[in-house]
Amino acid sequence: MPTIQNISGPYRFFFYSFDCNEPPHIHVQRERMTCKFWIEPITLSMSNGFSDRELRQIRRMVSEYQKRFLLEWRKHCGQ
Repeated sequence: MPTIQNISGPYRFFFYSFDCNEPPHIHVQRERMTCKFWIEPITLSMSNGFSDRELRQIRRMVSEYQKRFLLEWRKHCGQ
């Protein structure tokens, strides 16, 4: 599971290697809560445990790091 490094805050941003057959997306975890955002366009795909308020914060972070997430996705997935 490649993890995107050097993003401050309580969240871990990552993707699964076997997800390369899907459109670019990022998984987010804090404690036992998880969610998944499509990167282009930024859309919530699924959430397990996060409040609406926290999901809005995560969405802002996905927007802030969108280009970096796409670059890491393409580098890892060979696109």
